[in-house]
Amino acid sequence: MANPFFEQPILNSPYQCPERHWELDSQGQPTQRILETRRRAEFITPIPKPKKRKKEVQQDEFVFDEGAGLSTKQQQYDPTSIINEVRAQVDRWRSLPNPSQWQVTPETARLLQHWRHHDFAGIRPFFCQVEAVETAIWLTEVAPNSKAGKRLIEHLANANNDANPLLYRLALKLATGAGKTTVIAMLIAWQTINAVRRPGSKKFTRGFVVVTPGLTIKDRLRVLQPNDPDSYYASRELVPGDMLDDVNRAKIVITNYHAFKLRERIDLSKGGRQLLQGRRGEELNTLETEGQMLQRVMPDLMGMKNILALNDEAHHCYREKPKEADDEDLKGDERKEAEKNNEAARLWISGLEAVNRKLGLARVVDLSATPFFLRGSGYAEGTLFPWVMSDFSLMDAIECGIVKLPRVPVADNIPGNEMPMFRNLWEHIRKDMPKKGRGKATALDPLKLPTRLQTALEALYGHYNKTFKLWQDAGISSPSEPARNKPTSLSRFSMIWCRLPRVLCRFCATAFQGTESTLSEREDAVLPAERQSGRGSGRGEEVRLAHLRCHRTAAAHVEKRPNDKLGRRAIG
Repeated sequence: MANPFFEQPILNSPYQCPERHWELDSQGQPTQRILETRRRAEFITPIPKPKKRKKEVQQDEFVFDEGAGLSTKQQQYDPTSIINEVRAQVDRWRSLPNPSQWQVTPETARLLQHWRHHDFAGIRPFFCQVEAVETAIWLTEVAPNSKAGKRLIEHLANANNDANPLLYRLALKLATGAGKTTVIAMLIAWQTINAVRRPGSKKFTRGFVVVTPGLTIKDRLRVLQPNDPDSYYASRELVPGDMLDDVNRAKIVITNYHAFKLRERIDLSKGGRQLLQGRRGEELNTLETEGQMLQRVMPDLMGMKNILALNDEAHHCYREKPKEADDEDLKGDERKEAEKNNEAARLWISGLEAVNRKLGLARVVDLSATPFFLRGSGYAEGTLFPWVMSDFSLMDAIECGIVKLPRVPVADNIPGNEMPMFRNLWEHIRKDMPKKGRGKATALDPLKLPTRLQTALEALYGHYNKTFKLWQDAGISSPSEPARNKPTSLSRFSMIWCRLPRVLCRFCATAFQGTESTLSEREDAVLPAERQSGRGSGRGEEVRLAHLRCHRTAAAHVEKRPNDKLGRRAIG
């Protein structure tokens, strides 16, 4: 049966506003119909309460529960996203032909014209990237001048007053792979150039703190520094040449949220602490102050005011809502996961609040592909942050050819379940997986994968192999093996299993014919040789050592059942 969506998913140009989209059913699956409009943003969001409420109004509010049974008297949810209204306002503003009608500074108008019409020698900004920055510009420079704009700003203020009372946040939602780093660079350029040329304006700043969830992302974002050799401002032509000197005056600190944790100023042992404190003395406070923490994390920003914070992967940053009486209690792994998420979110947002208290934050701009409340946050899991004002979803990115279709298992040969097991495989296998993290995990035996995981791997990897051979026969170039997840115990376990036939064949083809002592001698001989030659380092060593450790098991299986599936696979 023909499947037009999978055969030709791309409908729009990545450099123009989407004009068509694939219709999806209630389950999120393509109906194979193409609609000649842009896809609407449809999310369930918490409804912000008005900032000012009259004390004399005591009447209970009605609960208009259109939010899939989520609304209560304490918190109502709305399935109609305000993103569509903001998008319509930005579209009308963008269509104005004369820059003098845009109601922005000359510097902003120059940047907008550059991003929209410049003949880029290399990578040109996608429409979704320009639209995200346009939304921030419109809300900052244009919206305060109109009645409709003021109402949207009030909505944003109320949303922040409910969830982030000490911060003013604006979230821009972009699909993974759509280029959030470029958007951050464009926002920094817009703010810095205006701040340098309009030093008296409170709308603009040249001080920025970019906060990330991990060291890997922090390193990737070094291209935001104007003095970096690969700086996006020059290498990607994001700024006209005569404005580059202005961008060089930006003060940018890139850090991960873990740095906000207060550290010990004095390294004391438990006994030393008790000795200094005495039996009845006050507990010693040896933690650094907020000011000392900020001096450590962002020394370049000390003394500056009106700083702009930019959160990458911002769905990890929120202030958890106090628990209500009718909230469902989480148990087991779900409770541990929620506690871990809340602890990380609390540290992140508390750090930003400290920056606001000591230095002053003009605004916090969040960027994330999934700006949804997590389980245990106090809000309904999966509901959208109410301060999200722009959206370019994964389906939008697929239809514009910006990202590829994700590959998932297409066969589920374990019958009897109403929902295919592969749709939520982790729930079925997590009890059988190693309990410890990668650093503490014991040797992983790829021959002892849970049966359900083996089945999923065979379905996914088998489908890949079949497609790979078809591509080879047709003369189409393709990757040598499918992309894998980050190297957790699960992904490393699965990776070793997928590579088992080739590695066993390469290292052990003759050893299968020998005895256990022969295998033992071979293992003892190979391991030191690997280390002495310097080849035994990194992931390659992990794979080789894992296979060497399972030689005896593989050889014993082949001797007993050489013709079954596992035996044939091990022999190659």
